[in-house]
Amino acid sequence: MGYPVGRVAGFAGVTVRTLHHYDEIGLLSPSGRSPAGHRRYDDADLDRLQRILFYRELGFPLEEVSVLLDDPESDPREHLRRQHALLSERIARLQQMARAVERAMEAKKMGINLTPEERFEVFGDKDPGRYAEEAEQRWGHTDTYAESQRRAASYTKDDWKRMQDEAAAWSARYAALMESGESPEGEAAMDMAEEHRLHITKWFYDCPYEMHTCLGEMYVSDERFKAFYDAMRPGLSEHLRDAITANGVRKV
Repeated sequence: MGYPVGRVAGFAGVTVRTLHHYDEIGLLSPSGRSPAGHRRYDDADLDRLQRILFYRELGFPLEEVSVLLDDPESDPREHLRRQHALLSERIARLQQMARAVERAMEAKKMGINLTPEERFEVFGDKDPGRYAEEAEQRWGHTDTYAESQRRAASYTKDDWKRMQDEAAAWSARYAALMESGESPEGEAAMDMAEEHRLHITKWFYDCPYEMHTCLGEMYVSDERFKAFYDAMRPGLSEHLRDAITANGVRKV
């Protein structure tokens, strides 16, 4: 007896009206009828419907689908191979689009309104978005995080370059300070710790001494921050933490 139109519509995820339309234009006419005259579809009809829906998903107009399916020299297996290839190409394009959207979302999340070329120029091999998701999870609910995002969103390429230049100059001076044997509790080290705090306050968010002290601890306990500061000079992360702590005590 075959399958009634309502059941086929449920199988295929289309409406009964769509199946009626396919029948009316000769694209998919059911192979049978019930005694009452209702449409009945057999397995061959379902195979054809599947191929129709594949082509429709790929954007082919119904007229072209009809020509493709009714070609007397066509091979059903060849149709499937062709559709598989077309779908694979479409999936690859969609994946590329998804990655592009993700990059755009990441840039918005970080508030960095730069072109890819500008980001590489300013940040080099240090991707500012690398830990963006983790930062949002850890601090996204705080006013400090919101303030940092607000400020970053307003910065131009020149702003980012000035900030990077300031940080690089500070790093060189701090490494030289350590090379001279300055103690973390010395005045010069504490002054540079204060510069570090003011740099954060200037470019990202208000950083009071208590918060700065917590950051100093993180520069040692988090291996990624530790690697960042120790790359300037071995042992700099611990030295800076101690200088930050001493500076906080001095300012209280």
